[in-house]
Amino acid sequence: MTTLNISWWILIFIALSTVTLIQIFYYLYFFARLALYRKKQTNNSIQHPVTVIVCARDEAANLVKNIPGVLVQEYSTEHEVIIVNDNSIDESKYLLEAFQKDYPQLQVLELKQEAKLIPGKKFPLSMGIKTARYEVLLLTDADCIPATEHWIQQMQAAFEDDIEIVLGYGPYHKSKGMLNRLIRFETFHTAIQYLSYALAGKPYMGVGRNLAYRKDIFFRNKGFSAFNHIPSGDDDLFINRAANARNTAIVINKEAHTLSDPKNSWVEWMEQKTRHYTTGKYYKGIHKFLLGLYSVSHFLFYPLVIAGFFLADWRLILPVLIVKLGIQAWVYRKTMEQLDEADLWPWFPLLDLWMFIYYLIFAPALLKKPKVVWK
Repeated sequence: MTTLNISWWILIFIALSTVTLIQIFYYLYFFARLALYRKKQTNNSIQHPVTVIVCARDEAANLVKNIPGVLVQEYSTEHEVIIVNDNSIDESKYLLEAFQKDYPQLQVLELKQEAKLIPGKKFPLSMGIKTARYEVLLLTDADCIPATEHWIQQMQAAFEDDIEIVLGYGPYHKSKGMLNRLIRFETFHTAIQYLSYALAGKPYMGVGRNLAYRKDIFFRNKGFSAFNHIPSGDDDLFINRAANARNTAIVINKEAHTLSDPKNSWVEWMEQKTRHYTTGKYYKGIHKFLLGLYSVSHFLFYPLVIAGFFLADWRLILPVLIVKLGIQAWVYRKTMEQLDEADLWPWFPLLDLWMFIYYLIFAPALLKKPKVVWK
């Protein structure tokens, strides 16, 4: 073996070992918290008055399908459902008027003018929050439906002591096909990060499909004013700004999920994810560092494994691969069971390898300027 080959062998093995140790650190320090998470038992039986807020623009089809699931919640304490109908030109207005006849808790806020200098969903959501009668706000989207009739009960129950923010999980409906698995795995992969970080005392985002916070924290942080110029971010950027180790809790049991229909084509999904990733550059420095280090180490792992098998001694590379995948398999198995995604577990080696391609596709989105529409 020549000196050049020895140098490459050493460099590849050191790089792979470093990347693997970083990955193992994330899985054991952060993600294992979610894998082993158990809701603490308390004697608190308080039921808070709740305002559910849904913003909709030309969402008549989704309102017909999903809003009844919000309106038939089994929750005996005072609550209201506010639908902010944001300049819709379809039949949403008449549909919501019909719903109001049967559901007195439904309030409809009709917006007839655009907020030209505030792109995205933040203006209608702000108006819904200002209109809300109750302190606990529970947010979801028009294309989401609660998984059960106990969604409100489960989400509001986390507001104990000093808790001001509750992060929920919003998975996609299960169906056949690889695209469905990829979309659901990416959603799971995002959730295992933001939920685990919250458990580690470093909450950095939530998803608007299933998110709750107190009205007071919204106004203390001056709403979305710090990033009104950005079309998206009404969920993740607000949480990134307002959440901390003391005021944030998670709720992950199946009864508290909301479900959405995934995109039906690669193009639609790629457009959706590109739009979402344009906000990451505005996160706090510590969150960008932690997320970036994980993503870079995740991205480099498989190329280094392949290079190691060709250019180094496979007898040293194979144990590294087995240890990493073994720890990952355990954490994924436990966490997927927690989030009702266990059917994805047999596919995880392939799905994890897919993430290398995923990073190549969506990394440029971090550099793009956000579009000025929210729908």
